[in-house]
This record gives sequence, C-alpha cells and structure tokens, in this order.
Amino acid sequence: MYIKNIFSKLSFLFLLISTYCYGQELPPITKYTQSTYQAGIQNWMISQDENHFMFFANNEGLLEFNGSMWTLYPSPNEAIIRSVKCIEDKIYTGSYMEFGYWERQKNGQLKYNSLSEKIKNKLVDDEQFWGILNYDNWILFQSLQKIYAYNTKTKEFSIIAPKTFIFKAYKTSDGIFFQTNEGLFEIEKGKSKLFLNDPIVRDNKIINLIESNDGLLFVTQRQGIFSYKNGELNRYITNVDNELKQSSIYNSEVLNDGSFTLGTISNGIYILDNKGELKYKITQNDGLSNNTVLSLFEDVDKNLWIGLDNGINCINLQSPIKSYTDNTGVIGTVYTSAIQNDKLYIGTNQGLFYKSINSNADFTFIQGTKGQVWSLFLHNGTLFCGHDSGTFVVKNNSASLIYSQTGTWKFESLPSNKNIILQGNYLGISVLEFQNDKWVFKNKIKGFDYSSKYFEILNNDIYVSHEYKGIYRFDVNKQLTASSNLFEYKKPLKGKNASLIKYNNQIYYASRIGVFKLNTISKKFEKDSLLSSVFEKNEYVTGKMVVDQSNNLWFFTKNYIHYFSSSKMTQDLKKNSLPIPSSLTNSMPGYENINQISDETYLIGTTDGYYVLKNKEIKFTNYKVSITGVSTNFLNKKAVNSSILDEGSFKYDDNNIVFNFTVPEYDKYINAEYQYKLEGIQNEWSEWNSKTNAIFKNLPSGDYVFSVRAKVTNSITKNIATYSFTIKKAWYLNNLAMMFYIILFLIIVYYINKVYYNFHEKKHEKIIAENNLLLELKELESAQEIMKIKNEQLSETVDKKNKELAVSTMNLIKKTELLNIIKEDLKSSTEDTSNRSIKSIISTITRNVKEEDTWNVFKEAFDNADKDFIKKVKELHPSLTPNDLRLCAYLRLNLSSKEIAPLINISVRSVEIKRYRLRKKMELSHEQGLVEYILSI
Repeated sequence: MYIKNIFSKLSFLFLLISTYCYGQELPPITKYTQSTYQAGIQNWMISQDENHFMFFANNEGLLEFNGSMWTLYPSPNEAIIRSVKCIEDKIYTGSYMEFGYWERQKNGQLKYNSLSEKIKNKLVDDEQFWGILNYDNWILFQSLQKIYAYNTKTKEFSIIAPKTFIFKAYKTSDGIFFQTNEGLFEIEKGKSKLFLNDPIVRDNKIINLIESNDGLLFVTQRQGIFSYKNGELNRYITNVDNELKQSSIYNSEVLNDGSFTLGTISNGIYILDNKGELKYKITQNDGLSNNTVLSLFEDVDKNLWIGLDNGINCINLQSPIKSYTDNTGVIGTVYTSAIQNDKLYIGTNQGLFYKSINSNADFTFIQGTKGQVWSLFLHNGTLFCGHDSGTFVVKNNSASLIYSQTGTWKFESLPSNKNIILQGNYLGISVLEFQNDKWVFKNKIKGFDYSSKYFEILNNDIYVSHEYKGIYRFDVNKQLTASSNLFEYKKPLKGKNASLIKYNNQIYYASRIGVFKLNTISKKFEKDSLLSSVFEKNEYVTGKMVVDQSNNLWFFTKNYIHYFSSSKMTQDLKKNSLPIPSSLTNSMPGYENINQISDETYLIGTTDGYYVLKNKEIKFTNYKVSITGVSTNFLNKKAVNSSILDEGSFKYDDNNIVFNFTVPEYDKYINAEYQYKLEGIQNEWSEWNSKTNAIFKNLPSGDYVFSVRAKVTNSITKNIATYSFTIKKAWYLNNLAMMFYIILFLIIVYYINKVYYNFHEKKHEKIIAENNLLLELKELESAQEIMKIKNEQLSETVDKKNKELAVSTMNLIKKTELLNIIKEDLKSSTEDTSNRSIKSIISTITRNVKEEDTWNVFKEAFDNADKDFIKKVKELHPSLTPNDLRLCAYLRLNLSSKEIAPLINISVRSVEIKRYRLRKKMELSHEQGLVEYILSI
C-alpha cells in the first residue's frame, strides 16, 4: 500500500512537471553560420567602423560584413587573427607575431599595413596579440608577454614588459589596466604601476573591469562579480551568482543602457541590468548557435553581436519584437490566443495553455484540452475554446466541454441577443445559449451541413466561406433552427487559404485574386482595389484576415504584415505596413493569428511559439545607403575593382559594370529594399527589390550617373548614393582616329569619283559600241530578212515551176492517153489496115507518143525545176539505171503508179514491179517508205 501511494505521488509529480513548459520572451536572434560568411568557424573579437560595417577577428583572417555582403581578407601571415579594433578610419588587428592596421582604398577594398615589422626584433618568439585598446593618441597591442603602445602622432613605440604573464588588459575612463599573477596594474606615464594586490585579484582571472556608479565591477572567470570602492573588494550580489560561478565566464560587454552581458564557455550568455538582476539567459536551447561565447560587442544600433565557437549571432536587444520559442515541442504551433483576468491563454495543436501576462512564468497546460485548439472567443466575461473535440468553456485553469458532436472552428455573437452565440462547426453551424447561469448547446441549424470555418452574420443573412467550395449565403428562421434560400456564389472563385470576415459592418473575402467587398444592395462581391494592393507583386501567401480590438484589419503577406485603420476624418482606410516577412514570422499559412494584448502590444502565433510586437516602438533609424564597390570585367575575365571615391573612367571594352551597395542594418525583422537608375540609359527608377547589386552589360560609350536609394520599412533613405563615370570611345573612335577617317574619307571620295568618272566613260564607250553593234546586227538582220525573202521567192518560183511541171506532165500524160485512145480507135474502127491514110495517122500518133520523147520533154522540165535531184540520187545510188532515175523523178512529183504507167508506156502492174526493184536497189528497210525517202533527198 505504501509503495502504491509513493507511485501515485510520483505519477502526479511527473504529470505536474509535464504540464509546464519553460521558456522566455527573447529579442530576435539572427544566426550567421560558417556556410553563410565563408570563413573560419571561430570569431575571437568584434568591432565596428565609422560606416557601421562590422569586423570580426576570424580564424581565416579579417572578416567584414556591411549588412549585405561578407568579405574575408586573409591575414598577412596566414595566421589566426585574435583581435580587431576599429579606430577612426583604420581597422587594427593582431595575430601571431604580427599586428598592424587595414586601410580602405579608393576601390572600397582593405589593404594591410604592418606596424610590427618596424620592431620585429623586439617581439617575443611565438607571441600572439589578444587585445587592442586605444587611449588618447596611443594604440595598445596586448600579447600574453608584453604591451606595445604605438603613438599615432610620433609613429614611435613604447613597450611595457611585466615580469610575469599578462592575463588581459582593460580600459576605463581612468586609464589602462592589465592583470598578471602578481595583481592588477595600471599604466601611468608609460610604465606599469601596481594598482591592486588583493588575493581575489591574484587568484582569479579578471575578465573585465566595468565602471558603475559606485566604482568598478570586477568580472572574474569563476568567482562571479566583485565591486571595488574606496580600495575594498566586495561580492556583487546578483540573482544568478551560483550559476555564474559554475559557468566559466570568458568575456563581458557593457551595454548602452547600463546593463552588461556575460559570455560563458559552456552556458551561453547572461544579460544583467545595472542592478545585477537577470534580464535574459540565452543558451543554445534558446536560439544561440553555440554555448561557447568567444567575443561580445554592442554596435551603434544597440545590437549585441556574439562571436561563437561556431558561427556569429546578432541579438536585436532594442527590437520592439520579442519571441517565445518552444524548443521542446511541448506547446507546438500557436493557432489562437486570448487575455482574460491577467492571464494569457494560447491554443495550439497540443492543447490549451496559460500563464500570467505580466510575468516570465512558465506556461501551464489545462487538463482535458489535449488536441487541436482552433479558436478562443471572449464574450461577456466567458472564454470559449473552439477545439477539435468540440467547444469548451474556460475558467481560470480548467475547461468544461459543453459541446462534443463535432469539432468547432469559430464563434460569433448574435447582435440582437447577447445570450445567443453561433458557432461554426465541421458540419455546419450550431447555437449556444446562456441558460441558468451557464452556456449550453441549444441546437444545430438544419439545412446547411458544410464546414463553416469562416462565417459572418449581416442583416439576418449568414455568409459562409468554405475552403474547397467557395462562398454561401442563406437565411435563418427566427428560432435559429433551420436555414432557407441557400445561394452559392460563382464569383469570386474559391482560393487557397482564403477567408471571410466582417469589418466596419462590411463583409470582406480575401483570396489569391484579391480582396472583395460585399455590395449590400446587390449582394454581390466587388473587388476592393485598396485592400487588394497588399497582394500585388507576388506577395500573396494567405487570405487570412484578422480584426483587432482597436478595429484594425490585418493582412499577412510574403514580405510584410499590413494593417488598415479607419481614418478619423473620413471613411477611407489608412494603410500601414510592418517589414516582417512570413519567412521570419514562421506562421502556419492560412492560420495566421494576431491578438491585441494591450493598447499597442500584439501577440502573433508561430509554428514554434509566438512573438510579441510593440507597434508604437517600431521606430527605425534613418539609415544611409552607400555604394560599396564598382567593378568591371571583360568577357569572362576576373572582375577589376575601381575607385568609388573618384569619377570612373573605363575603356570601351570594360563596359560590363557591377555596382554593389548596402544599408548597414542588422535587425532581423528589417528588410531593406533598393531602387536604382543609370542616367544615360535607364533614366527611371527600377522596381523596389532586396538585391544589393546592379549589373549593366555592354554599355555603349558615353557619360553616365548611377544612383541608388534604399527603403527601410516604409521610409526612403534621405540620401541617394551616386557614382559618375565615363566609358571611353574605342581607339578607332577617338578624335585622332576621326581626323584620319575624314582624310581617308576624302581620299576615298576622290578615288570613288575618279573611278565613277572612268566607269561612266567606259560605260559611255560601251554604250556606243553596243549601239554600233546593234546597228550592225540590225543591218545583218535586214540582210538576212532580204535573203529570206529572196529564198522564199525562189522557193515560190520553184514551187511554181514544180506546179507547172506537174501540170505539164499531167497534160502530157493526158495527151499521150488521148493519142493512144485515138490510135486504138483507129485500129479498131477500120478493118482495112492497109488504108494508107489511117496507117499514116497511126504512125504519126505512134511517133508523138514515144516514151523517149515524153521522157526527154519531162527531163528537161524537171531539171529546170529540181536540177540537183538526179545528181544526188546518182551519188547516193550509183547502180541505178536511167529507167530507175526516170521512175525516181516521177515519184519525186508524188505521182501514183497509175499516173506513171502511161508515161513509160507500161502497165500499172509493171510500175509496181519497178518500184519494188527500185526499193531493193536503194536497200530501203521494210519500215521506210519509197516516196518518203525520195522526197527527203
């Protein structure tokens, strides 16, 4: 039984411990890792110059950060740089067996000048320089063996060499001190003088001397802090004494407000106020990159820089933003928050938690609320919790479940009845009623069963935005039991992370395509140009809208948090913007939430906690923009840095120019944006963007003025950084070249004129020659035409003679036929053939129709018409007989066999035989016609 009771008590204790989550609201911390600044992981000392650029004594060399660009300058002897101090326009550094200063050149780059080289023979072997102090016109370089004091006026050195090991040197308003194992010494008139020999000083390493109103504070490495006044050392009481004794303090820094920071070897940093009370304790669990702090420095903007054993961190101590980060995962993502009875309630995906609003107490889990909390709603002194399990009523540290049918998204009070609340659930809208001094579930509104994550009531109409369906509108009866006249809007279209809200008695809907306001007359949604402007330039992340207690309408975009406030003089809305990007707020897209916890203090939930924003304290320094580098390059060659102090003058082929510029601001929640122009080629300002360089390629020769300005939050820097430069003309375009070109041009014109004259002369002569040739051609053509005409006349004459020959031949044929007929008639008409008269006639006819005579007459006529034919035939066919030639002549006239037969006084059959024999003598092929061949000769 006893064991059971112990187990029960231990279980209760474990449960009690598990319900608490330790944490604190911290200023923003920016982490710079080795991969970011591309140098060694350790940073031993930090300083800032007149331009507000930051410098770090890094393992790899001198590391510079101007707010936008990191630059590493390797140490002169490849050693670790242990110390850095910016004094006026020089950056002094100390390393292994070397110290000196870096000076800014005209091109913006740093150049090293050694001081130790002058006294190289006085350095101790293996000496490293861990500290640099300045006092009046002296620069002191402190190693573990000596202090070398350099007079900047006389350029001479004074060396302080104590008998024993130097732990560290310190500067106060009273002078320079250093500690050895013999005590604390003061430098007076260039020599060391024992200042304090207390056992506490001899036995403990002093990290720093801090001036206070009551004297000095001695920060020791392992024994905490001691106060020194009137020659006495007393323990300086803080509320973290025991922790400091166990933390091994490595360095400290006095802050501008009188508080001071202590950096430890294994426990991060402690920030104490001027009374010794702990303000912050920040370790790796709270956001530091590492628990080993090697260096501390407060810049002019009161940011605390921390050089760590692994990286660099910057804490914006004066930031109006404080963040609470849950590194354990106990609390989770904050979806909603509320203030009641001086308690801060936060609803997360792990449940409902609370703590006192005015303390740094831990958050306490409210039993029974494990799971997703969607909303908190305060009405008439009652706090309602919309939960995945339903609806809870919260009282102090307990919660009662009053509705469990389905999850609850949000709540809206009924304007006409304070005892009625409508709640949007996973499956529609239901009614809560205040009865018998408590809130109870009354009924669900029938007829609408869709998820009601966002809904509003206006003029007896209920508007619901469904994340996947769009916007609905419906009426509800007086009993709030049933809906009617359900209307689904086709426009505006549904959108990712869209939301619906009532502001100034108007319904607004926001999605990726813009913000729309309901027209109460037409009941249609119309785009609002002013509110939609927050989503321009690809700024949309979420359409979530929130109305705070001061009647401000909040939007969350990619690079800003915007809020609109009502004007006191008009009905117009005034736009205000905070330069806090969504990447830094780390809110859950679509579930952004902001709660006004006081007049100007807001709590904004994130995925790992929340941050608190004091709106009135957001006042940013009027930063100055500066050009940090101008470089040119030719094709793919290495860039060459040019002077940024003098006007630039570049060769014609060095016309690819890169301008680097920056605003040296280091606030985590400030995003500086830049505009630039290049007069001479781009005379209008560019669009605002966060790029810190501008590149211009292939610029033509001429005079240019580059201008750049910056915008931090909504304020444009007062100064505009400018740089004038000239790109020279190519050598072949300078004045001498121009004169040469003019002379060459005149010579070329002269010769062109001469060539042109000669050309035209030759052309003229050519034209004359061509005309003469044309005339000759025309004469020749005329002669040919005359010859052609004569040939045609001859041809006509030949044709005429051929026709006459043919006619004569035909007449001869007819004559011969007639005489033969008469001859035969005479022979047949008389029987008495002895009749002399008839015989005489017959003889006469016979004489006149002799073949030879007929042929001779024909031959003579044929030779006159075609005198070369017989000759050509004889040449081609020598074997032909006269009779064959006679037959060829008749065939030449295209006479038929019937017409030829009387001429040679044979039968038609005989003529055919003769033609056949003639073909054979001429050796004509079977396919070749005899007449065609003869006609072709």
